[in-house]
Amino acid sequence: MTYTGEVKVGGPADVHELKDLMITKIAVGPMDNNSYLLRCRATDEQLLIDAANEAETLLTMIGDDGITSVVTTHRHGDHWQALADVVAATGARTYAGREDAPGIPVPTDVLVDDGDVIRVGRVQLTARHLVGHTPGSIALVYDDPHGHPHIFTGDCLFPGGVGNTHGDPKAFDRLIHDVETKIFGVLADETWVYPGHGHDTTLGAERPQLPEWRARGW
Repeated sequence: MTYTGEVKVGGPADVHELKDLMITKIAVGPMDNNSYLLRCRATDEQLLIDAANEAETLLTMIGDDGITSVVTTHRHGDHWQALADVVAATGARTYAGREDAPGIPVPTDVLVDDGDVIRVGRVQLTARHLVGHTPGSIALVYDDPHGHPHIFTGDCLFPGGVGNTHGDPKAFDRLIHDVETKIFGVLADETWVYPGHGHDTTLGAERPQLPEWRARGW
């Protein structure tokens, strides 16, 4: 089966099978959040990105092997509604951006800064701190040694634009600056983008729109 990344709440997950990593995407909750389960093929260790909602759905996806870690991309409530229940059931370590951790009502075990490496088995993810949507949002980059990079962007980058900065021009300027310099400026067009809501995209599909995003201010 070909991975599309097109999932709906109440529907099945979609699985992106890479050589060293399996990425399972599922949509949960009333705000159609995406949660991503990453599984190292060499060790079977698993990591969850955004325990957004529907703890039972996420725990079923996780399965009997459990998870070692949960990364919360940012402090907004729709991205951690199931976090307490998932951590209680699995004993997973919690990760979040340093500036956003105080706004997440589940204790953060590991505070994440720009450039930090988070491991799942033999696979490593590099955190990128992106300011604007929230003060401490993080994206996670998997630089696949067998192919193009993959990036989990939370609510900082979507098909068609950057995340909501709530009408604050300074926040928008900072967010688009960080997205341009830390994502578009260093990663190839083939980079696959997994956002916090909605369909996936690639940097190549979005790059031509950057001037338009800057001009419109959102």
